Amino acid sequence: MPMTDAPGIFVARGEHPLFLLPGLANRHGLIAGATGTGKTVTLQVLAEGFSRRGVPVFLADVKGDLAGLSQPGDPKPKLVERARELGIELTPAASPVVFWDLFGEQGHPVRTTVSEIGPLLLSRLLDLNDVQEGVVNVAFRLADDEGLLLLDLKDLRALLTHVAENGKQVALRYGAVSAASVGAIQRALLVLEQQGGEGFFGEPALDLADLIRQDESGRGIVNVLAADRLMQSPRLYATFLLWLLSELFEQLPEIGDPEKPRLVFFFDEAHLLFDDAPKALLEKVEQVVRLIRSKGVGVYFVTQNPLDIPDAVLGQLGNRVQHALRAFTPRDQKAVRTAAETLRANPRLDTAAAITELGVGEALVSLLEAGGAPAVVERAKVRPPDSRLGAVTPAERTAVRSRSPIGGAYDRPVDRESAFELLAARAKAAAPTPPMPAPPRGRARESAGEAMLKSVVRSAGTQIGRQLVRGLLGSLLRR
Repeated sequence: MPMTDAPGIFVARGEHPLFLLPGLANRHGLIAGATGTGKTVTLQVLAEGFSRRGVPVFLADVKGDLAGLSQPGDPKPKLVERARELGIELTPAASPVVFWDLFGEQGHPVRTTVSEIGPLLLSRLLDLNDVQEGVVNVAFRLADDEGLLLLDLKDLRALLTHVAENGKQVALRYGAVSAASVGAIQRALLVLEQQGGEGFFGEPALDLADLIRQDESGRGIVNVLAADRLMQSPRLYATFLLWLLSELFEQLPEIGDPEKPRLVFFFDEAHLLFDDAPKALLEKVEQVVRLIRSKGVGVYFVTQNPLDIPDAVLGQLGNRVQHALRAFTPRDQKAVRTAAETLRANPRLDTAAAITELGVGEALVSLLEAGGAPAVVERAKVRPPDSRLGAVTPAERTAVRSRSPIGGAYDRPVDRESAFELLAARAKAAAPTPPMPAPPRGRARESAGEAMLKSVVRSAGTQIGRQLVRGLLGSLLRR
């Protein structure tokens, strides 16, 4: 049942139906719980609900099953029974989906330029130390000062080589740069290329407007990033999503508190963003999450353990759906206590005990009320989605891609003149031109004599005359 006349997105039912209010959806949220407890289903329900209300969604399909959003659901007996318990009727329906893939295999290629990702995120991606990060900052500053476009990795490689070869001049302007640090960065770039990250950098770069679309009927497009292969490179995964979030923050205008979000962004496996992150990066994440709300963007972190999210970020997540946690270790027990304490207490519910007792598809739900305060937590059953629970076939994926409103805008890479070509041209122009070797003296005289002979022969009027002249001049040349 679409329930478009309801006050919000119907998420679950506890003592009464629980709705996520669109006007408060940009206050961010958290979906947490152990593996297999129903986080993916909750994410799918929310994505469907936002799409029906015209709100575009971006999410990463880590396990391959969120691609099922593009197909109508199969009303299996268990799902029908759950819907009946919640007082709704299942209406199998697909959501409008656009597939994306950093590797360009299962969806539209996603690219950005080296300049756009910036030195901070690039250093995080390459796992550089402070000294190496300083070298990257010098390289980026040099590129800005000399008008060198950094579009792809070969541009960055050429720039680093230029920095190393001109170390004395660079040191006078920006500080000393060691060849060892440059070499370490080049090796890190090689590792990134071997992981398939080279295709992420280049043009045409992603236009954010292509993520904020509606279909012809006014439903929000659900942008599904194929991330099953991407998860094999967790730093690339986390860096890409943080870059995308940062670009939304920097490019979108302020709109305050809209009636519904401009875009909802789901950050699955959120712990990868914060694991071993330097302080500067954590501060950037906190700033983006705090301020992007006024741009009309809601951010929902999906993770197994609430402890994965730093307190400064966790405190900004107003809408909470907490699935079961296991308390086998002291850290697990701490996570249970943390999750219970961050939910608004319900005097009729032992929250800490309930977290360990929840079944699959059950959750402790606390969503923001009309005034902006979190509602009292309730133990509830999450509604089943209208779209398919599970993966799609290659044929189904191909059919969805063929209907994509993006078309072939990103399918062919473009390689325009940038730092690599400009630095190569400079090196060629600066190289000394080798002198042309002089021809041997005797050979030059012979060539001149041959030329004169040919001229005289052509001027002779008769065949006999030509033969006589040729013989005479030939004997003269032999002297």
